[in-house]
Amino acid sequence: MEDLYREIIIERYKQPLYKGVLEPCDISFEDENPLCGDRVRIDLRVDAEGKVVEAAFSGHGCAISQAASDLLLEAVIGKTVEEIKALSKQDILDMLGIDLGPVRLKCALLPLKVIKSGVYGVNVGDDE
Repeated sequence: MEDLYREIIIERYKQPLYKGVLEPCDISFEDENPLCGDRVRIDLRVDAEGKVVEAAFSGHGCAISQAASDLLLEAVIGKTVEEIKALSKQDILDMLGIDLGPVRLKCALLPLKVIKSGVYGVNVGDDE
């Protein structure tokens, strides 16, 4: 079964469905994993009810961080901001479907960290 998930990860890394930039967007946040250099930006468009209607990610990194970004965005389209706030580490691990060591776990969780920072209203320019 892990082989099937590995194929999905490689496919989403090579041909992501949600790679790009949304301008304008309603929510945007970017962060990086300083240990490996992975960088992910997530842009969301939400409707008046707070439901995600469009999503895109950009950045660079390993197959795990990029595939996790793509799979996460597929999962959040149609969800409300409140539902996104409830997403957990386990949700990401279930999407990826493989066991990860501590280093790869940080790669997999980067998109979750980014999207949660965005929906909780942490602005990229807050520290400037």
